[in-house]
Amino acid sequence: MVADAVPAALATPVGRRWRWLLSLAILAALWQVAAMLAGSPALPPPAAVAAAAWQHLVDGDLLRDVAITLARVAVAFAAAMLIGSVVGFVLGRSRVLDELFDGWLVIALNMPALVTIVLCYIWFGLNEAAAVVAVAVNKAPLVVAITREGARTLDRSLLEMAQLFAIPRGRVLRRIVLPQLAPSLMAAARSGLALTWKIVLVVELLGRPNGVGFQIRSFFNFFDIAGILAYTLVFIAVILAIEACILKPLDRAAGRWRAP
Repeated sequence: MVADAVPAALATPVGRRWRWLLSLAILAALWQVAAMLAGSPALPPPAAVAAAAWQHLVDGDLLRDVAITLARVAVAFAAAMLIGSVVGFVLGRSRVLDELFDGWLVIALNMPALVTIVLCYIWFGLNEAAAVVAVAVNKAPLVVAITREGARTLDRSLLEMAQLFAIPRGRVLRRIVLPQLAPSLMAAARSGLALTWKIVLVVELLGRPNGVGFQIRSFFNFFDIAGILAYTLVFIAVILAIEACILKPLDRAAGRWRAP
């Protein structure tokens, strides 16, 4: 009885949070041991990284750079999701267009992000528009590929019934298409968010005068490992908060219609 109660308690949301916190504690302990064994500035201990993060937070540059990077992530992410979902839906519902542009999509999916970034900076200049376009162009093909697969699996019987009863297209989109596409759109959003912010950091490192990527390049020039890790971990924490507070609730809400 007791042995059965312990796994049941750990399966609750509170139990899952405790397991997650325990996992982070183990990771921090391993990091501390590795830093002690290395005994080198190249691997600062967690306390040193936390102190660096606090100092940059007090100085104000950490919040400023994180906000700038988040703004770029938000704009590029929104543009890629909007364009990619529309194109993916069209390709998924049209066999002719899908066969015609499938090769284009394969090329776009395999285009290195670094090449796209450099080309956008050359073509459009070292400005915000080039930075956002470079990130959106890299993110959109992934959204197209995932949304296309979702569009292919739409229930044809429901669409035919809507057409038979002359249901307005707007209602068909809201009540039939979007609920079925929701899992694909959420998969594209959740996988794309991690990809987007990583590409944004590269964009900032190569050609912007601010943001997390720019600061990481500055820390690299001075071999400030603690600063690099501090900025990286803080931004990862922000992305995890967005995932937990925005994307996961949206995912649960989008899948609620499937519940019996």
